[in-house]
Order: sequence, then C-alpha cells, then structure tokens
Amino acid sequence: MSNLQIGLAVAGGIVLAAVVAHGAWTSRRNIPRQPDPEPAREAEADDGDKEPVFDEADFAANGLGIPAPERKPLLDVLIDVIAPIALDNPVSGEAALATLPPTRRAGSKPFAIEGLNEKTHQWELPHAGQRYTAFQAGVQLANRSGALNEIEYSEFVMKAQAFADAINGAPDFPEMLEEVARARELDQFASAHDAQLGFMLLARQTAWSPGYIQQNAAHLGFVNGALPGRMVLHASKPGMPMVLGLAFDAQAALAEDMSQSAVHELSLSLDVAQVERSERAFARMCEIATSLAQTMDGVITDDNHRPLQPEAMAAIGTELEKLYDTLDARDLSAGSVLARRLFS
Repeated sequence: MSNLQIGLAVAGGIVLAAVVAHGAWTSRRNIPRQPDPEPAREAEADDGDKEPVFDEADFAANGLGIPAPERKPLLDVLIDVIAPIALDNPVSGEAALATLPPTRRAGSKPFAIEGLNEKTHQWELPHAGQRYTAFQAGVQLANRSGALNEIEYSEFVMKAQAFADAINGAPDFPEMLEEVARARELDQFASAHDAQLGFMLLARQTAWSPGYIQQNAAHLGFVNGALPGRMVLHASKPGMPMVLGLAFDAQAALAEDMSQSAVHELSLSLDVAQVERSERAFARMCEIATSLAQTMDGVITDDNHRPLQPEAMAAIGTELEKLYDTLDARDLSAGSVLARRLFS
C-alpha cells in the first residue's frame, strides 16, 4: 500500500470516528435529563426478617401524629348573608339533619345551616346526639364566580324557609336589595385584590424527564400531588392549603417509559389569598425557581415566556406586601378561613 493510500485510510478513519462521536454526542444531547440513581440502603444484619413495628407513643412524641381535621368555617356576617331562625322548643340534631336541603349551594354560592348548641352555646353544623335552641341559615355573598345575585338570593330564601317550616322555626331574612348591593361591593374588592401568581421554568437546551423534575423538586420539599404531573409544597401547619404548586406535562407523567418523555417547561404557582403571610410564599417561590433554574439549566420566565430578572421579582414582592396589608385591614388576612372561602 502506497503512502498516499495509507494517508487516505488514516484520514478516513479520523473522519469516521468524528462522525460517530458527533452522532453519539447529538444522541446524548437529545435524551431528556434523567434523575440520579438513588443510593442503595444498607440493611442491618440483625434486622433481616424483622417486621417494622409502629410505636404510636414515639410517633406522637416526634410531632408526627395524624393531624386532627380542621373545623369547618362558621358563618360570618363579613362575607355571608345570615338569616336567624327562632324556635319555640329545642330541636334534636337528628331532626335537623333529616330536614337539611339536599344541596349545600344556592346557585354558585355556598349555603349552610348552623345550630346553637344547647350545652356549649356555640354555633356549629348540626350533628346527631345534640340539641339546638336556635338555627341560622347563611349564603356566601361572593366568591370567584362572582357576586350573589337576586336569583341566588331567592334560592337561598326558599331553601332556608323549607328547613324552617320542617322544624317549626321562624326565619328572619335580611332585605334582598341591600344584601345584593353588599355582595357587589365585596365582589369588587375581592376582584381587585385577588392575586394568583405563576412562574415558568424553560429548559435551555436539554429537555427533562419527569423523573428528573420530580427528583429535583423533591429535594426542595415538593411531594407528588393527586394528578399526574402535579406536585405540591405543603404548608407548615397541618390542614392548610398548599403553599406552592408545581406542574408539568401530564401526558409525559403518564407515559409508559417516563425516561423517554421530554419535558421542556414547568410552572410554579401561588394562590396568594389561600396562604398565610407567615409562610413567605412568594419569597420561597423565587428561591425555589432560582434553585431549580441553576440545577436543571433552565431560565425563569413569566407566562408569556419573557425572562424574569431578580429586579422584577423584587418589585412583585413589594406589591404583595401592600396587598397583604390591605387584606389584613379588611379582616380578610391571607390564609384565614374567611379569605380562603372568599377567594375560592
């Protein structure tokens, strides 16, 4: 073989190697980022066949007890129309339950009936084994579907009147036009102070697999939600709404082989009125977005995919503090029972 042939063969080999290397690099680049393998847990020699034992005392001592369910909110004149129902004689909880209307709504507004407990002298939702000396019916003035209107008020009156008739009670309904006007004013306030914020995180180059997203989000405190592609950051108090939500393509999360599902963006969301101010929800949202962007090689944007700079985030935070102050002044503090009812 001549020197020329040898040189051409070597050059061809180099070119072929370069093509193969480029193809492999391109292939790797197109594979979604995968989660790191979880470290194997070391098994203790003497625990091989030992069944785990639930120690309830130790569980409670470490603050891990099952939280008690949150008490349902009571009617409040601040956001409800309330109609007292007077009684000649106490009524049992069983009788009240048997005559409650089948639905707990008047149109799109929550409807409730509460009884004044004969023993505790506290208003509560009726339940068996108790006796009540009075009742009150209520319907919410406004929620995110709008203000209470005349048709919904009329439905409220019919439901409350039917209940009162069944227990031989005498209802006293507020004047409809006044309550509807109050509902409109409350709705205007709520609409002007309802903040639901969202960030997007976009992959710069390589897409992410669902497992990669879940692993990195879990490191920051998120857990899987009820729906595919949804994760939540729980509040510090049991029974409270989530602090933040994280979402990505549900179809990717449902794929048979999630490692091959390519996700190019995810969203972080905050429903301001639902979360207590003390949770520092927006500050944590910014911190989490920044951390994920650095770890996952992403860029933070708004809903229109326009990059968000730290200065813009700081400005949003300043405006949110004003919003919190306004809600506090109206006795509708973010995360309170009344705020969560109104902004729902």
